[in-house]
Amino acid sequence: MRLLTLPTPESTTAPTERATALAFEDRRSHQLLQRVKQAAAGDAAVLLAGETGTGKEILARYVHELGARRSRPFIAVSCAALSPALAESAIFGVEQGSGARGPAPKRSLVEAAEGGTLYLDEIGYLPLGAQAGLLRLLQDREVVRLGARQPVPADVRVIAATSVPLEDMVAVGRFREDLLSRWSGAAIAVPALRERPGDILPLARHFVAVYGRRLGPAPCVLASSAMERLLAHPWPGNIRELEHVIQKALLVCRAGRVTGNDLRLASLPPKAPPPPLPGASSGVDAWMATLESAITALFEGDLPNVHERVEEIVIRAAYRRCERNLGHTANRLGVSRDLVRARLLQSGELAAPPTSESPATPSRAGEARAAVRELLAPEP
Repeated sequence: MRLLTLPTPESTTAPTERATALAFEDRRSHQLLQRVKQAAAGDAAVLLAGETGTGKEILARYVHELGARRSRPFIAVSCAALSPALAESAIFGVEQGSGARGPAPKRSLVEAAEGGTLYLDEIGYLPLGAQAGLLRLLQDREVVRLGARQPVPADVRVIAATSVPLEDMVAVGRFREDLLSRWSGAAIAVPALRERPGDILPLARHFVAVYGRRLGPAPCVLASSAMERLLAHPWPGNIRELEHVIQKALLVCRAGRVTGNDLRLASLPPKAPPPPLPGASSGVDAWMATLESAITALFEGDLPNVHERVEEIVIRAAYRRCERNLGHTANRLGVSRDLVRARLLQSGELAAPPTSESPATPSRAGEARAAVRELLAPEP
């Protein structure tokens, strides 16, 4: 079996937030592997497109290891985790003595990846200003540091990844069309786990072996009932979900034998395919029309506080999509961080910070609610 793994500390038993292994037993995985090898043979920028948890970073590292830059650095960064205000300086650097706003990092990401590969995960969340700098890097192999006038050469290969359709981001003005066109012909679609079922059991056996060794010397195995359930599950969380399921099953199984009853599988349906690209029959317009119809139905049903409840749903969904990052959620929605935090506290999605004081008296609770209302009140 051909297996690729992501380097992780062997000492930890905590589940990671990324897929840590890829198997290539399924026919579609064979095709994916061939496509990756073809991309690795050159030095052009590569775009990996697929759902979260499908192993895009593992593929990016494999492209790096197969290429001529294998002995040079591989620098990985999540664009979703970058502060929008500091993304340009973090990636391209700051000119010394320029007086540019924001603290200058000790070393930019491009400088750290010099001669090697820069992996930009969730490229769709990169701010538009940083996208302009990235386009220059791809076209001219040079960057302009923040506060500088003259470009400096940069010898890096860029591999990007996205879990959202960049065409849709272009349609709503969140991604540059000319930057997307740079990856035309160099984009690799990474299938979801449910689309390559031949990889499910090999991956499950791999995770059983890895986590089984950490829990004890006796070998662990999968029972036939567990295999049947694993193959029947749609895996909305892909390989990352499979890894977590196996790890939890090993904690409750008996005598090193994982049965179907030991598996705790989510009941969430698989992700729906993305809507059609905006155009003559715009997919975005269709989604907005559906949303408007739903809100209209709520008003017709005389549901109280419709605006507040819809706003709460939007903020909560954005917060979860932004990996529970308050700043990124506020930037994504175009609202203040305080508004996001207040709504999440009000809905119970965000727990109030613990205090050393005694529990709030009714009067203090009333003061807290008044403070939230004042925070949410529109400016005069």
